[in-house]
Amino acid sequence: MNTGIPPIGLRERKKRALRAKLSDVALRLALERGVSHVRIEDIAAEADVSPRTFNNYFPSKEAAIVGSATIRAEQLCEILSSQPDGLALHDALRSTVVALFEEEPDRDWIARARLIRAEPSLFAEAAKADRSIEQEIASEIGRRAGVDPATHLAPRLAAAVVIAAIHAAVELWLDRDEGSLSDMVRQVMVQFRVEDIATE
Repeated sequence: MNTGIPPIGLRERKKRALRAKLSDVALRLALERGVSHVRIEDIAAEADVSPRTFNNYFPSKEAAIVGSATIRAEQLCEILSSQPDGLALHDALRSTVVALFEEEPDRDWIARARLIRAEPSLFAEAAKADRSIEQEIASEIGRRAGVDPATHLAPRLAAAVVIAAIHAAVELWLDRDEGSLSDMVRQVMVQFRVEDIATE
């Protein structure tokens, strides 16, 4: 069974590559200068695009700095959607989250995660992105469980549990500053039986 990130088309790959580049540039400038001293124009110039092009991808510098974390969260939804419909919800969610963190994070990912924790404006932006992704996860859980998240609490609660589990694993791993994040994620996911939440 393939639980990895589903393939995407060339056009989408190019869009994601530019989005990731803008986010990487934004992060580098934020680490070098401080978030308050970075402007959209600075990010665009460093990435060799116009401010208008930047705004096609991100609404603010904060969104760009958080950007790669948001991209990873979006990948979670894609992986979950690709899981076989007959797979138990808990197994589908566990396979999805484990696949998402199969590769250990690089230095930029870690630097971004620590910066988000330290900067209130970035933390707020990340929380906004989490809410959006949580809604998408709830929608997919609802589809699998045969209930509508617009009228039922269970899919929303299950999605919130998944996001909380990921945050718990990442936060503990960052605090410990040792070991494998993928192992930490596996430990966390083993402790949740979210299919019971979604189907009751």
